[in-house]
Amino acid sequence: MKIGIYGQFYHENAGTYINQLLELLQEEKVEVIIERNFLDLINKNKSVTGEYSDYKTFDILDASYDLFFTIGGDGTILKSINYIKNLDIPIVGINTGRLGFLSTIQKEQIGETIHTILKKDFSISPRAVLQIETNPKSDDEVFNNVALNEIAVSRKNTTSMITVDTWLNNQYLTSYWADGLIIATPTGSTGYSLSCGGPVITPDADSIVITPIAPHNLNARPLIIKDDTKITLKVSGREDSHLLSMDSRLASLENDTEIIIQKAPYAINLVELNDDSFLQTLRKKLLWGEDKRN
Repeated sequence: MKIGIYGQFYHENAGTYINQLLELLQEEKVEVIIERNFLDLINKNKSVTGEYSDYKTFDILDASYDLFFTIGGDGTILKSINYIKNLDIPIVGINTGRLGFLSTIQKEQIGETIHTILKKDFSISPRAVLQIETNPKSDDEVFNNVALNEIAVSRKNTTSMITVDTWLNNQYLTSYWADGLIIATPTGSTGYSLSCGGPVITPDADSIVITPIAPHNLNARPLIIKDDTKITLKVSGREDSHLLSMDSRLASLENDTEIIIQKAPYAINLVELNDDSFLQTLRKKLLWGEDKRN
């Protein structure tokens, strides 16, 4: 079995769990390849006590990997998907952060779950991702990526609102007068969109939600559309440019640039343990707390 590992040292005591994971994988005689920058961090970090300088590294993945482990929070998973793109490699997220809504397991579960995962005793949750084109074409590398959560346009260097002209499948929808506009996948419906009043959408729903950010119009509400819809945006405002984000990546675009957003022709596969599900995670972390049934 061949496993890729990617992570970040943003969280306290993450080194302890990195040690634990790598030792367990060594015991199982798994071939482990670590993202180059992450291995440099591991070797420099004093909280990682093992000797891992001889590990192989990767900058780009190929289809030979069986699993891809991420160590960190949800942001780490969001960054990791652009290593995988259309390779269909399942992602096992190990949460060493706070919420960890996208993660497969919490850091305290590493010892009890790794053997199960290596036996591939799990289910796959396919997640839609969004891709983007601009006209005129931008040279910013951000646009070579895909977004698992959302693509958003927002104001830049001003407190004034922006106007976002919006078309669906080339048919004019409306002009949002707001701080910005979010185009979210079902996965992203529990993130930025939710905090702006958007609905929660289950991952298997073939939908996208358009959520305005602090709209001036009281009748501007989130709108759910089919995920095969082509969304076209044009932004105007008092400044000459605005911000565009793809998950955690930011770019600046000139006003009146045509932004075309569509579902990518592939999905990202998140690993779920067989005794876990999206609804269980939703109940525990966002809505109602622990199951109160006897």
